[in-house]
Amino acid sequence: MFRRKLIDLRREMPILARHEGDWEGEYIHIDPSGRVFDRHESLLSCMFPTDGNYPYYQINRYRWSDGKKEELHFPATYKDGRIWLNNDRIVGSVWEIDDRSLMVTWSRRDAPHSYLYEMIQISRDDKIRNRTWHWFQNDELIQRTLISERRIK
Repeated sequence: MFRRKLIDLRREMPILARHEGDWEGEYIHIDPSGRVFDRHESLLSCMFPTDGNYPYYQINRYRWSDGKKEELHFPATYKDGRIWLNNDRIVGSVWEIDDRSLMVTWSRRDAPHSYLYEMIQISRDDKIRNRTWHWFQNDELIQRTLISERRIK
């Protein structure tokens, strides 16, 4: 029974399914005026587990030039044409908007009155993707994040 749900997710979200694998890249954070205030390397693993409670699972690993590291886990459920994220850090969802693009919206639990929109585009050959985040606090844009990634696995 659960196996069928996994197959349905791939069928229901074929653009998301194209993101399966490991992606290496760089995050560049800028303020509203365009000043870079942070940049770091990333390695993201996008998975469709064959067992467990989550039909989608993502692990984000970040590394800064000063040696700082961070690893975040994002299990997701599926309902109504979207994957849904709900963990200690964020709550939000992902949906497909065309044949190469995903839209993501979420709120961080540690930042009341904030929300974020992300657009993800994958290349036709599924080897490159680019993402942009727009961060809002009290409906005011407070930063953007630019992410370029290449599939490594």
